[in-house]
Amino acid sequence: MKTEASRVDLVGQIIDGKYALLEWLGGSDVSGVFVTQLQGDQPQKAAIRLIPADDPGADAQLAQWRAATALSHQHLMRLFYTGSCHIGGDRYFYAVMEYADEKLSEILPERPLTSAETREMLGPVLDALSFLHAKGFVHGHLKPSKIMVVNDLVKLSSDNIQVAGKSGKPVASPGVYDAPEYATGTISPAADLWSLGVTLVEALTQRPPVWTRTTQGDPVVPESIPQPFTGIAREALRSDPAQRCTLDDVSVRLAGGEPKQKPASEPGRPIFTKFRAPIIAGAALVAIALIVIFYPRSHEAPPAQSAADAQSEPVSSKPSAGVRSVPETPVPAAATKSEPATEAPAAVTPIEHAPPPAAATPSPAPEKQISKGPAAKGEVIERVQPDLLPKAVASIHGQFVVKVKVAVDATGAVSSADFDSEGPSKYFAKSALEAARRWRFKPAQVKGEAVSSVWALQFRFTHAGTEITPVEVAP
Repeated sequence: MKTEASRVDLVGQIIDGKYALLEWLGGSDVSGVFVTQLQGDQPQKAAIRLIPADDPGADAQLAQWRAATALSHQHLMRLFYTGSCHIGGDRYFYAVMEYADEKLSEILPERPLTSAETREMLGPVLDALSFLHAKGFVHGHLKPSKIMVVNDLVKLSSDNIQVAGKSGKPVASPGVYDAPEYATGTISPAADLWSLGVTLVEALTQRPPVWTRTTQGDPVVPESIPQPFTGIAREALRSDPAQRCTLDDVSVRLAGGEPKQKPASEPGRPIFTKFRAPIIAGAALVAIALIVIFYPRSHEAPPAQSAADAQSEPVSSKPSAGVRSVPETPVPAAATKSEPATEAPAAVTPIEHAPPPAAATPSPAPEKQISKGPAAKGEVIERVQPDLLPKAVASIHGQFVVKVKVAVDATGAVSSADFDSEGPSKYFAKSALEAARRWRFKPAQVKGEAVSSVWALQFRFTHAGTEITPVEVAP
């Protein structure tokens, strides 16, 4: 088996007379990914993946790539072209796809995602998986390295999708992201739920759940994971595919509801219908007896609910957004030309949750209520636009997004500024940082006194101009 496709020294080669290998991004023994550029009126940065044509799975991989080129969804990486080429006398298959600005796998070594960030990541992932499943495909390789950011939009990779239910070669050395049924070579949409559960645990804890294939139990989900993610992970990580939750179940849990419970059954022991009639008849007799006994009680008036009990009921609220590199709520629409299968969600800024209602206790007399001065958020009093060269603006194709975090002192001046996300262009990143340092703010206040604060400034550079969105993140 040839391994040239993964070598760094291939940089500079021209693939199929059209795609220059500009930079090596990484690879394995049988594949390599490089930076290339799509030519045309508006040159576009792209990624190209190479695999040796004589690899045992190369033909199947090429078929998967060709199927992916026909798919278009706002949260699915676009796969532009596929083909074959020769390098040094050896034949290779290649796929040209969108270039990812960042991957979830690059963020997790630095820090776990917050609950709000995890929600914002899950939304696009669920949309993409629902689209694939509806088209008869499964992703099959969901993991943090396959969740990417393209022009500030969360997307799933599309270069490994498979036809759902199709039998293939069993995975020789399956990993923790691979569902138990991978050992048989057949995967279904339920396998994507397993991978989603593993990815969810890793996103919140920086490590996948503990599990070995030699055990009969399900993976251990850490108790430290907050709800609703604990419930989602546990229901997704069932060794029996039939007992796993569905994508709809995950959406219901994220919305604060409870999915329908699946009936438990012993694996390999079907429920025979001939035994059901006696069971149902017996249950009916028991039910009649209970009705006779408890019927009078059921007509008794229930005790009135106290005001304190009524106020103790939970108050539902929408989750807040806020993602550093995995973008804020599903994030703005991509700068690609593909038509989305669903309408792109609008950017959402953090929402402050209302405090729970107070217990029904007597209110003190007005003259005894002493105000200690509530906290007051700061305000922007002077915006500074980046100073850009006209030639640089003219070179923008699509959009560049730069996120800068600034520390504001008690006088309202910026004391420090640093990148939260530089984006793909160092020139625009530097321009945004210099502009952010010159902003002025009305300082936040706590108990009537000015205090320092932290602001997140998102710069969105397009051919039409620069849009800046400021959000106070602390205190």
